[in-house]
Amino acid sequence: MNKIATDILIIGGGPAGMAAALSVAENSDAKILIVDDNPYLGGQIWRSELGKIKSPEAKKLIEKLQRNKIEILCGTQIFGKAEENCLLAENENGSAGLRFKKLIIATGARERFLPFPGWTLPNVFGAAGLQALVKSGYSVNEKRIVIAGTGPLLLAVAEYLVSKGGNVLMILEQADRAKLARFGLELIRSPKKLADAFALRRKIKGVSYLPNSYVESAEGNGRLESINICRGKNVQRVECDILAVGFHLLPNTEIAEMIGCSIKNGLVKVDNFQKTKVRDVFCVGEPTGIGGVDLSLIEGKIGGLASIEEYEKAETLFKQQRRNRRFADAMNRAFALRGELKELPSESTLVCRC
Repeated sequence: MNKIATDILIIGGGPAGMAAALSVAENSDAKILIVDDNPYLGGQIWRSELGKIKSPEAKKLIEKLQRNKIEILCGTQIFGKAEENCLLAENENGSAGLRFKKLIIATGARERFLPFPGWTLPNVFGAAGLQALVKSGYSVNEKRIVIAGTGPLLLAVAEYLVSKGGNVLMILEQADRAKLARFGLELIRSPKKLADAFALRRKIKGVSYLPNSYVESAEGNGRLESINICRGKNVQRVECDILAVGFHLLPNTEIAEMIGCSIKNGLVKVDNFQKTKVRDVFCVGEPTGIGGVDLSLIEGKIGGLASIEEYEKAETLFKQQRRNRRFADAMNRAFALRGELKELPSESTLVCRC
């Protein structure tokens, strides 16, 4: 088996992983290797469209990575641990052992999907999954689309689908107005996020946004034809071609668990410098707590600096991290799942495609 040696191994090429790599490169001469299972850098949030990154922020990060001559292996999966400080990876060229002095786990998060009657019908998608398909060439032009679930991602998906010709009928948000109002007050403390939210809403001003609403079931003969919407105590039937559902995010902790990191409440436990209980292993971004791009970038920088023992520089980012963590906590409270969503499946509902 081939073996590749590096000083800093980073698993994940999303915002946190790229930020970690740059903080190491700009403050040391350490050899850096980024491994990502996607064909391109950017993670789920900055997923490329037919190989082209659209986000200006992502483009800048990638250009900096290239200037710093950081080694990158895309389309590569970690599948095991060979020995201490050595992981097993594979891609189309075969398998290899990746030896490292320090490891930074930046594996991001995935979309949460909850089963309900009819969820396995063709044309019922995960919201982020549908966006990824459209970025790969799937057409939604003039299709009647309903977006449902919870969280800010629904608005972003709606804006993207509208820009691609989709006829987005409505956005169903399971959180009630009171929770959304409290979250709005938190947004006031973050002027940039507030401005971004208003700009996003203006782009889809013709799309109805319905709080306290969720999909009770989907119906159709061989494909999706209609959905039943629960709004308070009322149930409404809506005809549509596509249903995109997303119930916020779940952290990807599998690699951290495989290595032996402590997991609490589904999150990787880290100290102030993003260090796990496993020697030489750090974890940054969504696996330590769902918090969005800004928090992931900061945690990536902190973890990167700590991995090369630049602790004083890392400490200068703590205040910014706390501010973004406060926002993330408010977001997670606002979009916490209501109990009814977990009781939608009937006895005949398939709950796992496996």
